[in-house]
Amino acid sequence: MDLSTIDAVDTHVHVEQDGHGCFALDRELLDASAAYFKADRDRTPTLERIAAHYRARRTAAVVFTVDAGAATGHPALSSEEIADAAAAHADILVPFGSVDPHGGRAAVARARRLITRHGVRGFKFHPSLQGFDPNDIRFYPLYEALAEAGVPALFHTGQTGIGAGLPGGRGIKLRHSNPMLIDDVAADFPELTIILAHPSVPWQDEAISIATHKANVYIDLSGWSPKYFPPQLVRAANSMLRHKVLFGSDYPVITPERWLADFAKLDIRDEVRPLILKENAVRVLGLAGAEPTDDRRA
Repeated sequence: MDLSTIDAVDTHVHVEQDGHGCFALDRELLDASAAYFKADRDRTPTLERIAAHYRARRTAAVVFTVDAGAATGHPALSSEEIADAAAAHADILVPFGSVDPHGGRAAVARARRLITRHGVRGFKFHPSLQGFDPNDIRFYPLYEALAEAGVPALFHTGQTGIGAGLPGGRGIKLRHSNPMLIDDVAADFPELTIILAHPSVPWQDEAISIATHKANVYIDLSGWSPKYFPPQLVRAANSMLRHKVLFGSDYPVITPERWLADFAKLDIRDEVRPLILKENAVRVLGLAGAEPTDDRRA
């Protein structure tokens, strides 16, 4: 990837449809999330369309799906296929993988293969959708494998639009995505780079505290228009966490152009904007050849 051709790095982009016409979620969950986000555009662009969308905007994109088959009963999209297809768009796409934590040893082995054979640069977890507590020691071998490989783990935190408005939220439990559960993981795996996805409402203060306390923890700003960011998150991003927050949109439910337009109106210092939009992600993801754990400044 030629970073001179990139103006920003979007660290949170979902692949919701593969080349075979299969979807990452069932229709009820797709429709519920589209209603929650008031999405009035294509909810399921293919990887090729995602690449074209971001290339036209000079923005790199971290792309992934979520493997939640054990909890939802819905077959996951193939992280192998996503990573292999992303290789054809290496000028703009950064592939992350996803494995179902409930897979045990098979999940660990698959994660290792995704890294070594398919070039995956990190992993996405959604504790609420996948139905697991991140700090359960049964999943520690998986984190150990990621730490050994030097690739980051991106955890959904806080409220989720998946299942929102459905009876019982379709059984999806928000408590799994309390960032304090991930604080245990960060403490027990200091070599593992962790990204807390989204403003972590209703646990925003907890997320800020963790990112301040743990050198290996970062926050991405996806899933919300910046105009709705909690004020304490804006203050932290502007000051003590200026090197630890990352641009993320949550495309396709929020487009990068909408996010960036609203971010331009946010009260962020001029010298902090390039850190959030590009420089922090370049460092954390190792896009310039550095190790993902380099220069963790608070």
